[in-house]
Amino acid sequence: MAGIDTSIPHSARIWNYWMGGKDNYTVDQEAGAHFADIYPSIADMARSSRYYIMRVVRFLAGEAGVRQFLDIGTGLPSHDNTHEVAQRVAPDTRIVYVDNDPLVLAHAHALLTCKGTGGTDYIDADLNEPESILDVARTKLDFGRPVALMLMGVLGHVPVTGDDDARARRIVETLKDALPSGSYVALYDGTNTDPSFVEAVGDYNAGGSVPYVLRSPEQLGRFLDGFEAVEPGLVQIGRWRPDPNPFDDTRSHDAWGGVARKP
Repeated sequence: MAGIDTSIPHSARIWNYWMGGKDNYTVDQEAGAHFADIYPSIADMARSSRYYIMRVVRFLAGEAGVRQFLDIGTGLPSHDNTHEVAQRVAPDTRIVYVDNDPLVLAHAHALLTCKGTGGTDYIDADLNEPESILDVARTKLDFGRPVALMLMGVLGHVPVTGDDDARARRIVETLKDALPSGSYVALYDGTNTDPSFVEAVGDYNAGGSVPYVLRSPEQLGRFLDGFEAVEPGLVQIGRWRPDPNPFDDTRSHDAWGGVARKP
C-alpha cells in the first residue's frame, strides 16, 4: 500500500463509496457525502455507469464477437468487472487492465483472478503516455485481431487547456490508430450538462484531489470520430441499449457514452 495517501479524498475510493463498497475511508465518505449534497443524483449515476459498462461488454463479447479487451482506467475492483462479464459470455476472452494508481495496483490481484480460459493481465501505466501503454499491450494482446478499447470514466482526468482539448484527442487518436480493423472503442464520461454537477465537481477539484474535467457531449463524441457508431450512438448512459435491472436506469444522467467500430 506504499504511496497511497489516505489523508485526502481519492476519486476511486469516493466512487467506491457511492457504489456502496467498503474500500474507502472517512475522508472519502465525507467528500462523497458533500458532493451528494450538491448533486444528489451522483449515487444513481455511479450505479448506472456500472450497468452501462456491463451492457457494453456483453455487446462486445457477444454480438460483436470481440475476444480481446484493453480496459484503461480500471479503477477499484467491483462487482461484474470487465473480465467477469466478458468471460461469462465467452470464456476464451482475454482482458488486459491498465491503471497507474497505486491503490488500484494494490487491488490488482482481484482483477487477475478469472475462471475463463482467455485470462487477465494488468499493466501499470499512465493514460497520458499512450505509446507506453501500447508497447506493453502488444506483448499481451494480438493486435492482428480486433481489440475492444475501454475508456470508461477516465478521460475526465486528462486536463483541458482553455477551449483546447488537443491533449485528450491526441491520446485517444494514438490508441485508436493502433487498433486493427474490426476493433471497437467504448467510452463514457461525466458531462457539463447540469449546473449543480458542474458546481459539485468544481468544489471537489478545489479540495486538492486529482482534478476531474467535465466535457460536453459534443466533445465526447469527437473521440469517436472516424469510427462507425454502434446504435444508438453517443447517448446518456442509461439510454444505451437499456435492459431490465434493479432500478430505473433509463433516467437522464449527466454522463454520456457510446461505442464505435473501426472500419
